[in-house]
Amino acid sequence: MKSNKDYWKTQDYTLHANFVSALAQEVMQDLAPQRGEKILDIGCGDGELGAFIMEQGATVLGIDSSSSFVEAARSRGVNTRIEDAQNIQFEDEFDAVFSNAALHWMPRQQQLITRVFHALKPGGRFVVEMGGDGNISLICRSLTEILAENGIDFAARNPWVFPTPDEQRKRLEKVGFNVIKCSLRKRPTPLPTNVRGWFDTFCNEILFDLSDTDRGEILSSMVERLRPLICASDGTWTVDYVRLNFVAIKP
Repeated sequence: MKSNKDYWKTQDYTLHANFVSALAQEVMQDLAPQRGEKILDIGCGDGELGAFIMEQGATVLGIDSSSSFVEAARSRGVNTRIEDAQNIQFEDEFDAVFSNAALHWMPRQQQLITRVFHALKPGGRFVVEMGGDGNISLICRSLTEILAENGIDFAARNPWVFPTPDEQRKRLEKVGFNVIKCSLRKRPTPLPTNVRGWFDTFCNEILFDLSDTDRGEILSSMVERLRPLICASDGTWTVDYVRLNFVAIKP
């Protein structure tokens, strides 16, 4: 079950999820944008990283499925348009395709990787950080349990894909990429606010068809289920992020 409504709110993202761009050091080092390059930013969000890439002298096209994010990215001066990355139709156009914290929202991984392969020039690189195997496992367990108690199957609504390195490497190699890096790393992440803010930012689509009352009760139950697991005595909430970083080259 899925709604086509845009549930992303830039103000919530800035308040509750500013760590997404702030913790992008590894993927930006892997990308190492160069002056004069043409780079496609998949799932560009509010354009913070796209603007940084432009400051290095590269030309950036950002795509995102959220109209509110596209507007925010444009306000930073990033050339951005609304588009589903799984359906892009570029041919030999980009020196690099880049994505941070977006690919795990895209269920058609093989189709996406194939489209990216075509979009790259020969020698172009596909540089990604995304959720990997084991990412937010405690949150997913909480969602599974609480939703089941309310007669809802989380698996049928789960919007995320968290592959293992082996799974992603096979997808990349299947279309002809040379994979030079594909690895998991644990990255426990303190939240800037709390886990309720995290749910309000990232889980709206999962509960889109519930009444405000039912949604609020379920979210409150999930907060309390998680409190002893991920909330420290000082009130800091830390989520068990696991990131998959990969770099693949088109021959």
